[in-house]
Amino acid sequence: MRKLTANIDPAEIRRITLDEALALLPTPDGKRSAAVFEHGTLQVKLYAPRGRDPQSPHTRDELYVVARGEGWFVIGELAGERSGELSEERRHRFGPNDVLFAKAGTRHRFENFSDDLAVWVMFYGPEGGERDKGSGWSDGRQA
Repeated sequence: MRKLTANIDPAEIRRITLDEALALLPTPDGKRSAAVFEHGTLQVKLYAPRGRDPQSPHTRDELYVVARGEGWFVIGELAGERSGELSEERRHRFGPNDVLFAKAGTRHRFENFSDDLAVWVMFYGPEGGERDKGSGWSDGRQA
């Protein structure tokens, strides 16, 4: 376990505040994302884009928790695992405390977001993402 912020007090090793993480942004090289915690395959970052979201697909599964701000989360689902073709993009309105998921390799971005947007980002699992254990829906719908 490794906390990557300035506050390394042993009593606070398992806690990171939003203000503590925001103090790391922008990074010295101008990035709007900073790692704040690592443990095993888990990496936690704070991401706070400004103006537009330039990110590209990631090689690991990714979970976002919206700390503040609002906007639209746009995600392009893979039509077929083997074909690599994208189906229609889906748009999801989001706000504080919402949780958003992007499977490894899936195109996604934030659009029309407020100037105060800040999201916790959790990358986890192996390169290429975790294997889906099913849809998770009791009625057989696909996730």
